[in-house]
Amino acid sequence: MRVCGCSNGASAAALEALLDFGRVRHLHEGGREVVYFDKKAKARLGRANPVAAREAEKLTRTYAIMGSNGVVITVGHRYRRVMQN
Repeated sequence: MRVCGCSNGASAAALEALLDFGRVRHLHEGGREVVYFDKKAKARLGRANPVAAREAEKLTRTYAIMGSNGVVITVGHRYRRVMQN
């Protein structure tokens, strides 16, 4: 079950697209994960739903932090790149 109060301007549909198609990176603190759009994630979304992809283009810098139980902890906007391992 996914629960979220979208108070940062991200619509519920855009958040669903992020959670369904976004790239997941595991954080080594408490089993949390960060979900964000990268080029491949945007391409997957574009193939599946071009209309949602246009909306998601506005939210390219949006990320979500998910707990180990799958619940969205917070949603925000990135100002820096997500560092790759």
